[in-house]
This record gives sequence, C-alpha cells and structure tokens, in this order.
Amino acid sequence: MRGKVTVQEIADLAGVSKFAVSRALSGKSGVSAQTREMILRAAGQLGYFKNEPKSFTNELNEYSGKKVSGTVVVLFPNIRYQNNESVYWGPVFDGISARLNQRGMDILTLTEPSSDHVFSLLNPDAIQGIITVGTISTAILLDINRLNIPVVMVDHQDPAFHCDTVFTDNFTCMKELVTKLVSKGYKDFQFVGDIGDAQSFYERWLAFKSTLEQFGISYQPIAELIGPPVREVHVVMADIAEKQLPEVLVCANDINAAVTIETLQKRGIMIPERCAVTGFDNTFDTLPILATVNVNKELLGMRAVDQMLWRIANKESSVEKKLIYGDIVMREQHSFQLTGSTQ
Repeated sequence: MRGKVTVQEIADLAGVSKFAVSRALSGKSGVSAQTREMILRAAGQLGYFKNEPKSFTNELNEYSGKKVSGTVVVLFPNIRYQNNESVYWGPVFDGISARLNQRGMDILTLTEPSSDHVFSLLNPDAIQGIITVGTISTAILLDINRLNIPVVMVDHQDPAFHCDTVFTDNFTCMKELVTKLVSKGYKDFQFVGDIGDAQSFYERWLAFKSTLEQFGISYQPIAELIGPPVREVHVVMADIAEKQLPEVLVCANDINAAVTIETLQKRGIMIPERCAVTGFDNTFDTLPILATVNVNKELLGMRAVDQMLWRIANKESSVEKKLIYGDIVMREQHSFQLTGSTQ
C-alpha cells in the first residue's frame, strides 16, 4: 500500500507543496508543527503508513488472565484537560493503574511528551506495551511506531497509525439519547461542540444527525456551534439571538453542557423550560442537564489493559476497536426549575 501512495497525492490532499511533504515525511525542518501534523494526517488517510498484510496465525493464543511481568508505559499528554485531575480522564487512568496492579505489572507514566523523539530514550526490550490516553499527535504516534511494540489507544484513533483502540460506544449511545428526546416530543435541535476536536465528538455528531434524519426532523446546523474552534462556546452562546435557540441543545459532553448552561443562565434564559441542554459522560450531576450518558470511565482504562495483554499474546492478529456501552441518564425537568432561573 505504501508504495502506491505518491508524494504528489499527499501534497494535493493537504494543499501544500511536494517539498513540504518530503520534509514532513522525513522528519526534517522547514515546515511548521501544524503543517507537519496536517501532512502526516493526509498521508495516513491515503494509506501511506499502512504495513503490508501479515499472515494470520491459524491458532491464536488466548490470554489466560495469569499475572505477567513487565512494564507498560501510559502516555498521558496534559492537553485539553487531559490529566489525572480531570473528572473524566482521572478515572480512566485509575482504571488502567488498578488493572495493571491486578496483573502484577509495573506502570511508567509519561506526561507532556514533546515530539522530539522522546521514545528514543526508552529501551523497547524493557517495555511490554504502551497505552495512550486521549488525543496524541501524529508525530508522537509515528515515533512510537518505531519501537515496534504493542500499543492500545483510549478514546483516540489516527489514520497514520493503526493499533487497537478502546472507545465508549459513542454512536449507539447518542442515537439512543436523541431517540429518547424525540419520544418526549422535542423537534428542534442543535449540536454543540467542536466535531474536529476528538473522534468521539465526531461520532456523537454523526449519530445525532442520522437519528434526526431517521425521524424526519430537519436539522440546519449553526456552523459556529460545531467548529472549527474560532471562538469559545460561551462566546458563541452569548451572541446567538434567543429566537435562534432550539428546544434542545445537544452537547458533545458535559463540559460543553456546563459552559452552555452557565452562559444561557447569565442571559436570563430559563433551562430547561425555554431551552433544554443535554450532555455526555455524566461528569456533572448538580447542573440542570436534562440528559447525559453515564460512561464507565474506570472500565475504559481496565479494558485497555486487557486488550494490551491480549495483543502481547497475539501480535499478528488484525487490530481491533473495542466499544464500551454507556447508560442513558434522563432527569426530571421539575428538579431544575430553581437552578435554571437567574432570578
């Protein structure tokens, strides 16, 4: 596959020169970090980094659940609230740590790595595998690839780097959430969240759109609400005329929902009477969020470790994407009336 993708094709897709593509792919200077990332992603989308198919083993060794020795690196870049103090990412990390401890394995946590070949400092013979948490730059992922050891990514995937991934079942859960809202009589919706910010946000948006289409409900998106992030959510919400507000604002996660609610309440808009707000992840239970999805964050981390151990025993098998189902949480409107009022 790699030999069939030309530099010109990558340049055309990324909208840059062949020179820039050549410099970016070879890791040389001469292009900005942002342009390099864009080029690497374009190359990944075209299949430039795909390896030749490996022969599939006739019999796969099943992981027995017994304790194994060794060290697993947990890559935890401290960007966009991705740290172990986060109400979302913290429990994911706790799940990883707890499961590794159960399996008798050591953990080495790396935070805020640069793309300057940080993994060249690691001895791959001493590392059993790497678990990444959240968004990781393409440049760092390609640096990891040179180690030739198993990798499992939690809540992220990249076309330039194929490996096992563990996600919440974003599409199914959002589909069920929107279906419940429609069943309650709501017919006017807007999605809130930068759909280019994370794979999970994009999947939730796709489910949101397709479910409305299934029920014959028209959806005309307000472009500034779904990205790119030219302005923050609270700024956009402050500028939207009240007559443009829908019956329901379906937010990409509870953090977006919290910012949306705060901004609307400051404007004196009643929630949920005038405009209901929903979230995803179930990280705020004291706000007037009409509905959310309860994500078992610790389980995401635990299953990432389970997948890592299975991958160590089955290195030749095709990569897998694990989906963890979340429970829909619907809350009674009357309990939010006092909170929703700004009087």
